Amino acid sequence: MNPRLDRLKPYPFERLRLLLAGVAAPAGLKHIPLSIGEPRHAPPQFVIEALSRSLDTLGSYPSTLGMAELRQAIARWLERRFALRECAVDHETMVLPVNGTREGLFAFAQAVVDGARTSPAVLMPNPFYQIYEGAALLAGAEPVYLECAAAQGYLPDLDAVPVATWSRCQLLYLCSPGNPTGAVMPLDYLRRALELSARHGFVIAADECYSEIYADESRPPPGLLEVAYAMGNERFERCVVFHSLSKRSSLPGLRSGFVAGDPRILEAFRLFRTYHGCAVPVHTQIASVAAWNDEAHVIENRRLYREKFDAVVPLLRNALSVERPDGAFYLWARVGDDEAFARGLFERQHVTVLPGSYLARDTASGNPGRGRVRISLVASPGDCIEAAYRIARFAARDRSAES
Repeated sequence: MNPRLDRLKPYPFERLRLLLAGVAAPAGLKHIPLSIGEPRHAPPQFVIEALSRSLDTLGSYPSTLGMAELRQAIARWLERRFALRECAVDHETMVLPVNGTREGLFAFAQAVVDGARTSPAVLMPNPFYQIYEGAALLAGAEPVYLECAAAQGYLPDLDAVPVATWSRCQLLYLCSPGNPTGAVMPLDYLRRALELSARHGFVIAADECYSEIYADESRPPPGLLEVAYAMGNERFERCVVFHSLSKRSSLPGLRSGFVAGDPRILEAFRLFRTYHGCAVPVHTQIASVAAWNDEAHVIENRRLYREKFDAVVPLLRNALSVERPDGAFYLWARVGDDEAFARGLFERQHVTVLPGSYLARDTASGNPGRGRVRISLVASPGDCIEAAYRIARFAARDRSAES
């Protein structure tokens, strides 16, 4: 077996399963799962219809490059969404469909990291999406964790990274809005990342799968390609972005997303994917065209999340230290012992949340997720409100017991 597999750590939800094993939750209370970031809003009906109409394509192998119609829809969406000039994104060379961002983010490191170089490093936020770490390890690189502290707006401090580490860096994963904090990287931050990339020659992989879930309708989060283009990097050198329909369109089961950016990198990534055998099915591509061409359902999706934040945050603030994020659909709540809190909440209130320490790694300054839990507001508004009441009751009782 590949010895690098031994370096992979258990996935957060496997750790949660073990934490809750043997715990008897109250049978009289409905289970409300808020641990996993799986959108539960109803998927757009017109996408379901497009998918149903295209099932006759099941007899055809999909190509790695994907349908021109899909790549064109994605390129035009990128231009509309991120204020790029018309045809700034060449759908022939700058876009590839992927089976959701998870698959693409993992495969990308396998294609980009040069294991023959001495001590290659892949830098990533901490806490983080564990796929970044696994991708780095299996590509033969050292994961380097950049703490996302509250004092820094939950953004990695790029200027604190030693020059020697940047010189080893081959890939920098960024996530905006962030998972689990919901922090949005401003224009100046992305500009700084691009300056460092130009100086040291590493590639930036921007995970923007939460880019369409944000608090202020008039202030959508900026994107990496948007900033690169404004800086004169019109070929998006050393820049790629990953987007998905999972969060944007509440279609996690469709497994449909894309990677876009530097055509030189995407040409090599396409070759890798041809051998990897992970082309997106034709019927999935046809349904995806319909989704990328429509914004009305995305606006409604954001409205539902804002409605839940409006209702839930005031209820939780009575018992927990919690802030409303700028983006994504998570609450990054401060508790005492995060494992004990998650276990006790399940045992007493039948609500599942994820211990923050499971989403981060220990460093010299500690584990930045310890003492927090991630609450995913993915359930219905009614279930989220009910869960908020239960969490507040549990937290108040827990605090009372400690005192």
